[in-house]
This record gives sequence, C-alpha cells and structure tokens, in this order.
Amino acid sequence: MILTGALVNCAAIVAGGILGTLGSRLMPEKMKETVLAATGLISIGIGISGAIGSNNQLIPILALVLGSVLGELLHIDSGVTRVGSWLQARFGRFGPITEGFVSASLVFAVGAMAIMGALDSGLKNAHSILLAKSAIDLATAVAFAGSLGIGVAFSGLSVLVVEGGMALLASLLTGVLTQAVITEITVTGSLMLIGIGLNMLGLTKLRIMNMTPALLLPILLCRFM
Repeated sequence: MILTGALVNCAAIVAGGILGTLGSRLMPEKMKETVLAATGLISIGIGISGAIGSNNQLIPILALVLGSVLGELLHIDSGVTRVGSWLQARFGRFGPITEGFVSASLVFAVGAMAIMGALDSGLKNAHSILLAKSAIDLATAVAFAGSLGIGVAFSGLSVLVVEGGMALLASLLTGVLTQAVITEITVTGSLMLIGIGLNMLGLTKLRIMNMTPALLLPILLCRFM
C-alpha cells in the first residue's frame, strides 16, 4: 500500500510524543532547553548535508523565493497555527500544544528523508526510507516532546498528510518526477530544514511553513531550466 510508510511514520511520532510528554516530568527545565537546542543543531546538520548536490542552483533559489510568495499569499503559517490553537482548545488539559505541534510538524515533515521517502513510496511502493525515518523520528519525538509537550504527538497527523499527499501525488506523476526533479526538491527541502534549525535555536523567526509550496515548484522549473 502506498501509504504504509507515512502511516508507520505517523504512528512512531505519536508514540514518541506521548512517551516524551510523560517523561518530561522527570526532566529539569535546563535539560529540556539543552535537548531542544540539540535538536535544532541536528536539523541544521541534516539540512546542510542535503542542500549540497543541486544540478542547477537557480532552481532551489527560485523555488524558495516563488514558493515563499505563494505561501504568504495563502497564509499557510497562520492556518497551521490556527489548527494548533484549535487542538489547544480541545486538548489543552494535557498541556501546551500549539508550539510543539507547529515546530514538530516542520521538523518531521520537511527534509531529505521525508521527501525521498514519500517519493519512493509513491513511485516504487517502497517504504524502506520512511521506515528508517520512523525509527529516528520515534527517538527524536521523545526528546522533542520532553521540551515542547504533547503537541509533538499531534504533529504525526501533519506528517501523515504531507508524506501521504506527496506519495499519492508521486504515484500520479511517475513520468514527471525524474531524478533531476527529485534532486532539486530534496535540496529545496534541506534548505528549509536549515531554517527550521535556526528557529529552534532562537536565532531567527522564519515563517518556514509559508515556504512549503517551494517543494512543488521544481516540478515546473526543471521543465524550463
């Protein structure tokens, strides 16, 4: 089934988020801050490694610029924050949700493994990348939820929507998603992951969610460049 990888990844993040939230009661505040900073550094490191390899650097640049414009017009960041606020209103008794939901949604849904794994699921019905990512995300979600709470568990739903949507789209665009297109999509997502890490370290306040349309634009740009 095309969605197998996305479903397993979602379940792993939900489980890790719940375990981390329960364990957070045993973690001192300074430890939570250090773990969050470590997660930010890991995101930057993964992003840098994936951002190298573009065959045409102009494609990810244009994708990010045009995608950011489109995302700002669509107010994607505000929409996701409203979803987090809605979850906070419904499940707030379990602790703060919005920040953990938004931050973890970006960390787990954007990046080379999420993109490549979803495309592999859709193009080849192969799920090894997303299954490996699930194991990594389980451990990361435990650490992340220790700092940001139960909202991290809810981010599993975002990952299911993004990875599942990409897998289904890939299955419909098998003739369009060439290796060159996949490479530029991966580079674009990795650049966004660097921004996510900078936000987690408190160095920037980039609206990364408004940049997510950039992940689709290499499909068009590679046809003309």
